[in-house]
Formats: sequence, C-alpha cells, structure tokens
Amino acid sequence: MKHSLMIILFVFLLTGCSFGSIQPSPERTDTKSENTSKAPQKISAVDHEAYYNSPQVTDDSTLKKPGQSVTDEKGEATLKTMKQINKVYHFGDIEYTIKEIKLLHYRPDYSLIDYFHPLTEDEEFDFIKISVDIKNHSKEKRNFAPVALFETNTGVKMDWKQDMYLEHLNGELQGSQVKRGSLGFIVDQTKGKEIEWIKILTSDVFNDQQEKLEEAQKIQLNF
Repeated sequence: MKHSLMIILFVFLLTGCSFGSIQPSPERTDTKSENTSKAPQKISAVDHEAYYNSPQVTDDSTLKKPGQSVTDEKGEATLKTMKQINKVYHFGDIEYTIKEIKLLHYRPDYSLIDYFHPLTEDEEFDFIKISVDIKNHSKEKRNFAPVALFETNTGVKMDWKQDMYLEHLNGELQGSQVKRGSLGFIVDQTKGKEIEWIKILTSDVFNDQQEKLEEAQKIQLNF
C-alpha cells in the first residue's frame, strides 16, 4: 500500500512539473502587445478640429466601419469604405502627408442644398474625402496644391476648383506654416461601378517669385 502511494505521488509531481513548464513564449506576449497598440485611438481635439469640423459637412469622426451613419444639423453621412494611409511625400521643403481617405454617402440638410448646387443637382450623393497635412519647412513662402487634379477608376475627373470642403489648403504657405484639413470630391457619376482607387496629381512647388522649385507628383491610393 505504501509503495502504491509513493508511485501515485511521483506521477502527480511529474504532471505538476509538466504544467508548470507550459508558459507563454516571449513571441506570443509581444504579439499581444502589438495587437493592443493597434487599437483605435481617441481623436484629439486638435485633430477633430482639423479633419472633421466643417461648416457644410456632417462630422464623420465616429464612422469607422462600412454601413455606419451619423446625423447632425448639417445632414446625414454614411460610411461606404475607408483606408488609413498615413504616407508622407516630400517636395523639397514641402512635406505632404495623406492621413486617410473615405468614401461617404451624404444627404445634406435642406438648408445646405444651395451650397452644393454648383457641384451637383442631386439632393444626396457619394463623395471622396481626403485628409491631409502640409508643412513648409522653409522660412520662405511656397505655393503648393495637394490636389490639383482628381481621378477615379470609374472615370470621374475633376480639378481643385471642385473641392467641396473649401478649406484653403491649395496655394500659399508662409514660412514654417502648417496646413491641416480635408478635401472632398463628389463621385456620384460612377454608373454602378465600385471605386477601387483614386489618383491625385499635385501641383508643382513654386517660390514667392513664381519660380518652379519641385515637379508635381501623381499619387494613386487604393481602397
């Protein structure tokens, strides 16, 4: 009997050692940390003011998943798709960052119909929103347009004059000035095709004497 008890105790000790040796590997712990760090961050007041606070367009800051909608006094916006870009482009002294792009369906409030009428006769429409930062690292004035021409795979083509946000992101940058904001282009004339990518052509970069310093770039962004 004593011999049997000793065998049972020995088996339990071995089993305990086996369970004790099963610990999370460092790699799994790191992976968990990475996933945690990628969780959506709360939008700061500064970012909200720069990218979402528009007098003509509904605040879409809460829209992160396709199908989500939000309504305020300016109208109703529904997210169709979005893509975080966070890519930096350099044009000499100009640093140009594209933060994100969104495809939204928008039904503006009746009080804003006249504002959108020069751009579309529709009472509701789809549009592409591009959120950008532009920094002038020179102490001298520079002239630059983040979107001079706009194009989609569905055949929509527009220029900077058809930007619906009108946040004065095109044009003159004072020395060391930073501009942050959004541009929007109505893309309702897609004939049932899905928008898979957009292309934007920036302007050249000019100095205060209208001398060209840097060439324009064509940038393709995929959804």
